[in-house]
Parts: sequence; structure tokens; C-alpha cells
Amino acid sequence: MTVALFTHPACLDHDTGPGHPERPERIRAIERALEAEEFAPLAREQAPRATVEQLARAHPPRYVEAILAIAPPIGERVMLDGDTVMSAGSREAALRSAGAAIAAVDAVMEGWARAAFCVTRPPGHHAEAARPMGFCLFCNAAVAAHHARAQWGVERVAVLDFDVHHGNGTQSILEDDANFFYASTHEMPLFPGTGHPHERGVADNVLNVPLAPLTGGPEFRAAWADPIIPAVRAWRPDLIILSAGFDAHERDPLATLQVRTADFSWLSRSLVELADEVCGGRILSLLEGGYDLSALGACATVHVRALMRG
Repeated sequence: MTVALFTHPACLDHDTGPGHPERPERIRAIERALEAEEFAPLAREQAPRATVEQLARAHPPRYVEAILAIAPPIGERVMLDGDTVMSAGSREAALRSAGAAIAAVDAVMEGWARAAFCVTRPPGHHAEAARPMGFCLFCNAAVAAHHARAQWGVERVAVLDFDVHHGNGTQSILEDDANFFYASTHEMPLFPGTGHPHERGVADNVLNVPLAPLTGGPEFRAAWADPIIPAVRAWRPDLIILSAGFDAHERDPLATLQVRTADFSWLSRSLVELADEVCGGRILSLLEGGYDLSALGACATVHVRALMRG
């Protein structure tokens, strides 16, 4: 069955400025990697714009409107915090990035795609309900989870986050609802400083497994093999959303974990197998971090190969 790939040229127009790690070249690196013949069967789709109503399921309407009202002139940028930037193209990119996540839910629930991967930016998992941060404007994973419920009546959604940074935004938006499950591995101590094991959510629906600096692939795999995958299996989600950050890679400049491409391949295959077991294979993946371009392209390759059941 088809795997859908959602992206949009507008995501290249989110100008974060010289030297910023979250840069347009990230999208280009993945697009180059997925030009290989084995990826010809991908259904390549342009991401639609998210609507204000769709965004407002995860964020207060006043916050959504405030972010969308920021429109710097071409060539200028507005700093929302020390890391998070908006340029003339950021509004459209953010709408397309969240829109891709929504369209990925629709593709998987409609059944014309068995899985989906969203190659968009800005990323989302640090954006809290009413606060942009960590390169993120809207929390794409939370927007997608709420859309799955509102549009498709999906009762139980699991968001699984393997970015090297804890997805504080996703957790904070979803943790008070017992029908959402959030699990994460992440380096600690590291930005944003959240994701302690004692953070358990309203109904033990949050599972954080911090990893010490310089932790390698065997420990990374072990954290997912037990406790995370068994916990998700026991929770029995109807849909799995991946926050797919590849910045735990040993070559990434923003952290110190020593995870290798083969480890991301193992994890991607394991999570696809989990989806096949518990929710009819319904799985979608949203790009989060990953800042070494070579490693990012390699990791995206093995990740999409796994989504294709290759």
C-alpha cells in the first residue's frame, strides 16, 4: 500500500538567518536522499494550509492569531526568543507544516496511504499552547492528534518522540487528556530541561526515558524496547504519530548522544511493526530535529524505507 510524502516549497522560505541550525537545507538534504529509485513509489503530495480552527484545537485562538499576524518585511526577521525566528515566509511555512500533519492523518485514516512522512519546517514539538520556542511556532503533533479526534473520531492517539530534545510542547498540550499518550527518549541534561521520569500525565499517559550525555545506540534501543514499546502495546492506541527528530545521531552538532543510522533504522522498523500489531498499521511521521545534513539524509532514508515496509 502507498506511503504518502507531504512537503511544500513554502517550507524553504522560512528564513531563520545565517548560521541558524534549523535551515532550509535540511529539507533539501532529505529531498535529495529520497530521489533514489527505491522511493519512486512514494505518493508525493503538497501540504495544504492548516486552518485557524484546526490550529486552535491545540492552541488558544488568540495565540494562533498573534503568531499569524507577525509578518516581517522581506529580508527582515523577528526574534520570538533567542532561538525562534519569523521571517516574511514563516507564516506560510508554519501553516503548511501543520497542514501536512493534518493531511497525513487524513491520508492514513482514509486508507489510501498506509503511512505518511511529513518533510516540513518549522518543526513543532517545543511549541507550547501559548508559547513559541525551540525553533517551533505551532505544535504539529498535537494539532494532528486533535484533528484525528475531531475529524475521524479516533479515541486513542499515541505520540512517540525520539528527537534528542524533549518535546515539552507536545507533552504539555496532551498530558491532561487520558486518551492521548506521549512517550519520549531524550538527552538529559539538555534543552528544554523538561522530560523527567516523574512527569506521568493525568493518567500515567506520559512516559519519559531520559538518556545521559554520550549514551550510545544499545542504550537507545533498550529504552524503546523496554519500557516504551511494551507500554504503547498495553495502551492500545488507534493511531501512532511519530515526532521524528534525528538529532540523537552521533554526528549532530546540537547534542552528544551517540546514536547511529542503523539504530534509527531499527527503531523505525520496530515502531512500524508496533503499528501493524496494535492499530492496523496506521502510523504517520513528522520531521522534528536533525541538523547534520549528511546524517539527516541517511536517517530519513532508513526511516522512509521502514514506513514503506522495505
